[in-house]
Amino acid sequence: MSLSRRQTVQTVAALAASLPLVPAAAGEARAHTPARLRPRTLHIAGDSTAAQKYADAAPETGWGMALPFFLTPGLAVANHAVNGRSSKSFIDEGRLAAVLEVLRPGDDLLIQFGHNDQKSADPTRYTEPWTTYQDHLRQYVTGARARGARPVLLTSVERRKFDASGSPVPTHGAYPAAMRALAAEEGVALVDVQESSLAEWRRLGPEPSKEYFLWLAPGESPNFPDGEQDNTHFRPRGAIEVARLVAAGLLAAGVLEPRHVRRLEDPVPAEWIGWPEPATSPQT
Repeated sequence: MSLSRRQTVQTVAALAASLPLVPAAAGEARAHTPARLRPRTLHIAGDSTAAQKYADAAPETGWGMALPFFLTPGLAVANHAVNGRSSKSFIDEGRLAAVLEVLRPGDDLLIQFGHNDQKSADPTRYTEPWTTYQDHLRQYVTGARARGARPVLLTSVERRKFDASGSPVPTHGAYPAAMRALAAEEGVALVDVQESSLAEWRRLGPEPSKEYFLWLAPGESPNFPDGEQDNTHFRPRGAIEVARLVAAGLLAAGVLEPRHVRRLEDPVPAEWIGWPEPATSPQT
């Protein structure tokens, strides 16, 4: 890994270190189930930026698909993220209830919503940052804690947007600030993916960052015959690097220990990403 990427990972650690340390709630204590019987699982509740993608969407890749590359074999990942969902619609469709059913003591629930909560024209998804957004996030937090699992709030990964001077521009309005405030209020671990991804886009710059996002030339992919210019969703390289930021943030926040992570400073080939055939359940 280059020095600049080390600095990015160190930035993630510094951001997490600046947060107040709050003792975990009693309900978040790890169960004493032998590891050989059931691995500790990181469950992801989120939107399309994290979700599993299938062969008919390749090369689009969610960061949840790459997270296992940075975790040691004793940990498992269950990716429940679904395209187009907000903190509200994920609950209203019964998806949070389904996740809570499979949570076990000692597991972690990674919660990342915000992209679709912004869609004020859609009442099925829209939430207001300082009221209904926080209210819905609390349901994830209290649900996880009630099952002896640890909730972890993740601010939304930033879109690719640059100003005239080539600096990355935040696009999520008040939602990240509202999540940070909720994390402090409820004593929940926070991984500030918005800040760490902004730092990464700043490091890359406008043109190189296109290699992380779903920017495709006509004919480059059979799934996008006319090409694509998508500044929200990732190619394999982008998903891998965002997953690296998430893993580094989980380590810095104390959610994971050094023995739980690997490859944080090592290259991960894009060829490791694979896309299964489309699922039968709705993903859009």
